[in-house]
Amino acid sequence: MAVSMTREEREQFLAGVHVGVLSVATADGGSPLAVPVWYAYQPGGPVSVITPDGARKAAAIRAAGRFSLCVQDERQPYKYVTVEGPVTTEEASHDERLALARRYLGPDGGDLYVTANPTGGQIVFRMTPEHWLTRDYSKLND
Repeated sequence: MAVSMTREEREQFLAGVHVGVLSVATADGGSPLAVPVWYAYQPGGPVSVITPDGARKAAAIRAAGRFSLCVQDERQPYKYVTVEGPVTTEEASHDERLALARRYLGPDGGDLYVTANPTGGQIVFRMTPEHWLTRDYSKLND
């Protein structure tokens, strides 16, 4: 039985609130860098990740020109989506940072987070999904 998600299923799952694990090749040829991140995604659009411009992951993403992101549901039956593709970069706006913080922390927590962490030096990487890998083990019960 196939346990892969359809396009609609994978996009809806990725659009849900999950902490993702971003993975990117390192310029030194060592092990890939893998870090948990907050992200934003709307079906059919890019995956957006905001990070300080001087962060190690920012340098690695710039050098590689792409990254992958894996999100999962740890409850049974397990599900996950991994997506990978090329990126563009721009300065993160205050509104985009606030929306992302509120997505993960709610209105009050998001407002406090952004107030405590000024906007300067934050960038957003927008990844265009090219490759997908998915599993939905609830389909074993169908």
